[in-house]
Amino acid sequence: MTGLRVTPVRTYGRSRLYVSLPGGRCVAWYDRDANRVSLALAELREEALAALAPYLTGEVSVGPPPVPTADDLARLSLHPDEDLAPNRPGEALRHALDRSGRRRDPRRAELAAHELLGTELERLEDAGWRVLHAVPLPGEARIDHLLVGPAGVLALRTLAARGRRLRITGESAAVGRDRPVPELRLARRGAERASFALATAVRPVLAVVGAARLVAEPAPPDVRILAEGDVAGLARLGGVLKPSDIESLYGRARNRRTWLRA
Repeated sequence: MTGLRVTPVRTYGRSRLYVSLPGGRCVAWYDRDANRVSLALAELREEALAALAPYLTGEVSVGPPPVPTADDLARLSLHPDEDLAPNRPGEALRHALDRSGRRRDPRRAELAAHELLGTELERLEDAGWRVLHAVPLPGEARIDHLLVGPAGVLALRTLAARGRRLRITGESAAVGRDRPVPELRLARRGAERASFALATAVRPVLAVVGAARLVAEPAPPDVRILAEGDVAGLARLGGVLKPSDIESLYGRARNRRTWLRA
């Protein structure tokens, strides 16, 4: 059979090649990470393998799709309105700015910081991390970014320094000559609420974006201070969660209902 199409797709942090008929029906897919070809239409096995041949490497297992796990079934049954995975960085702030219509709104610099940090965090997916943005908590609170990966679960609070000096003293952080804000306490509180909702340990992180200089006196023992340029270093950390644990926690975290009790 001719006319089979091979399309690369990246979904849930995994790289796959999908083989489909001209009408769009899926014939098979190749999971690069697992080095496995799953056949949706077994009668087109040879044709699908021929279409995928230029992309296959090493010993490839071939067979029907694997039996879905409980986490897979929960994810597949999740209503789109309850799924937080599509949230963009600074989602709530973005909506507020759209409603205001003000071009010179100072909150636009905050949104830019959320977006820049979100881009850096999403690059960690190749290292086995999962990321959610703008996780809503009861009331009007948010967890700016939630990371689930080999080194555990991190709740990140974003601080836009806008090219100015940032001084962290005790619980507070002051950008330039601005009034100090208890950023560390707020970061810690977000992590505590995430830990309660997910029933697992969550470490607080204060993510600083755009600081000309960062001074922490003394360095906080329980809140990690992370500049946007240091995000890539998280890819080297591990030893806490297995891949199956990561997927299970991520599946729970992306469900909006999980956070109703946070």
